[in-house]
Amino acid sequence: MSQTAINLIAISVFLMTFSSLLGPLIHLSPTIPALATVTFLGIATLDNFSFEGKGGTIVLDVVARFSPEYRERIIHHEAGHFLVAHLLGIPVTGYTLSAWEAWKKGQPGQGGVTLEDSELAAQLETGKISAHKLDRYCNIWMAGIAAETLVFNSAEGGNDDKSKLREILQVIGFTGEMYQQKERFHLLQSKNLIQENWSSYEALVIAMKNRASVAECQQVILS
Repeated sequence: MSQTAINLIAISVFLMTFSSLLGPLIHLSPTIPALATVTFLGIATLDNFSFEGKGGTIVLDVVARFSPEYRERIIHHEAGHFLVAHLLGIPVTGYTLSAWEAWKKGQPGQGGVTLEDSELAAQLETGKISAHKLDRYCNIWMAGIAAETLVFNSAEGGNDDKSKLREILQVIGFTGEMYQQKERFHLLQSKNLIQENWSSYEALVIAMKNRASVAECQQVILS
């Protein structure tokens, strides 16, 4: 069972517990929490077997967006990816800031930055990738976590980024013992890049909040 489905089930249990305690006090009909619980459990079941967790991710994202910090974390996370990709010469072709937007573009998670990575894909098909290109992409994948850590002193997102990095390392023959070492190394590299270009990063965050186009975001970094 996916983590998203587990989260939805946890919400269902919370709703039932909450309603049983407070329902009689506020004269809440038991039908309402029961229907809500059945809905969440139904979504969790359907999503787990049919949509690979994406539907539940959208539901949880909608609920979480009531938190201003959650929204800020996503923007700062994706701005980290965008900035580092731009600095390392990997073209950014688009970005999303919600699970719904990401789903419509075929991306996992609560948001994402889309890169022009056809050259990387071609190299991966052969099972070989240049060390220079590998380092650049590893820095980009760890940049969201780096940005969150710099701004909030912790990172709540980034599981998809870590999975992507590990999948690539596995394809080219790295062992499990090397994964964490590579993560730490490229996390530090990304932090340094963002700190060295902090004013550009802050301007990029504002531009992405205003839903600026990719071209406008790139211009903000250069200005």
